[in-house]
Amino acid sequence: MKVIIPLAGFGTRLRPHTYTKPKPLINVAGKAVLGHILDKFVGMDVEEFIIVHGYLGEQIQVYMATHYPQYHACFVEQRELIGQADAILRCRPFVHGPVLIVFVDTLFEADLSGLAHEPADAVIYVKEVTDPSRFGVAAIGPDGWVTRFVEKPKTLDNRLAVIGMYYLKDAPALMRACQELMDKKIQTNDEYFLADALNLMIQDGKKFRTQTVDIWEDCGKPETVLHTNRYLLEHGHDNSAEHSGNGYLVVPPVHIAPTAVIQHSVIGPYATISDGCHITGSIIRDSIIDEDAHIQDATLDQSLVGKGSVVKSNYRKLNVGDSSSVDFS
Repeated sequence: MKVIIPLAGFGTRLRPHTYTKPKPLINVAGKAVLGHILDKFVGMDVEEFIIVHGYLGEQIQVYMATHYPQYHACFVEQRELIGQADAILRCRPFVHGPVLIVFVDTLFEADLSGLAHEPADAVIYVKEVTDPSRFGVAAIGPDGWVTRFVEKPKTLDNRLAVIGMYYLKDAPALMRACQELMDKKIQTNDEYFLADALNLMIQDGKKFRTQTVDIWEDCGKPETVLHTNRYLLEHGHDNSAEHSGNGYLVVPPVHIAPTAVIQHSVIGPYATISDGCHITGSIIRDSIIDEDAHIQDATLDQSLVGKGSVVKSNYRKLNVGDSSSVDFS
């Protein structure tokens, strides 16, 4: 099996952080988002990772070579961002059998071990949501097979949101559908969506089923990145036990890089502190502080601080009488 990871987008919802760093390299719980995804395939028989990159793609190549040299990877550039189906189609020369597609926003918990013996033509990973209007959804027929995919539905009839992970047994058939989509200029909101190509495959008689996942964490915008950070710190990425008795207070769960320098501060809960950070006299919780940032005399909550940033604050002087109320929010 080969794995396609499309990640060519600009990450506009995570700016300013994605002006200088591609979204997949945003640090969450001590590791790049891309690293968390790649870790899911440790021990699996993956023949090759096909990375579809765009803006700042050279950083992705360096990251893969540095942190995952054991994986065989090839890199495909998508210069014009005209849709998911176009990104997938660019992988056509490299796929000839089964393929798993994982979009880089998708952090998941799912059992992939049985895919080699999958009887269906495709498995679409989904999670039920209360508001499907922000997602693509899968409609299921009475026989249990997927009848069609709908992008951002306007009703609540179908609430199985597609999480951005797809297994297809016949990659050439997928590529033919993507090519047909583009030849016929079948677009949704001026883009070539993968969902529309999958609909063509269903019309051609392919049998798709859904597989529900228990955990689906999104890394597409600041609030969801922080939510994902909290989840990961609670599930295996807390290293607070390594940082006791160091002259600062740790409130778990946290992830603090070994080269971070922290003095007279309170870190946590739910804080990720990256390599090279210098933090003095500060309180940091529910935040991600990227490499080489300097934080002094600051109180941070629900914050993303970029690489090499400097944040300085100061203490307030108060003379507050009885029965007073002071609110700095």
